Amino acid sequence: MIRRIWHGWTTPDNADRYLSVLSGTVIPGIRDLSIPGFLGIDVLRRDLADEVEFATIMTFSSLDDVVAFQGPDYARSHVPAAARDVLSRWDETATHYEVMTLPTPAEP
Repeated sequence: MIRRIWHGWTTPDNADRYLSVLSGTVIPGIRDLSIPGFLGIDVLRRDLADEVEFATIMTFSSLDDVVAFQGPDYARSHVPAAARDVLSRWDETATHYEVMTLPTPAEP
C-alpha cells in the first residue's frame, strides 16, 4: 500500500473556501476517475499564525496505481485550477511512502 502526501497553504480568510473546493470539486473529481487501486483520501488542517496548512493523504494499493492517477511523472502535484485560485502556495511534488504494518505491542 502507498500513501501519497501533499501540502497546500492558504490564508485564514480562504481556508473554508479551499475546504469547500476540496470537498465539492477536487475529491469528487478524483473519485470520478475510477482509478484502479485508489483506496481513499484524508484531509488534514492546521491553523498557523498567518496561514492555514492543509495536507492530503491519498491511499493507493500500489505505486502502479499512483502512476495510473498521475502518469509517469507521478510525483508531480495534482492541483486543479479551482484549488490554485484559493491557495497561496503548494508543494510542487507529492511524497510517496510504502505503508509498513508492524505488530502492535502486547498490553502489559
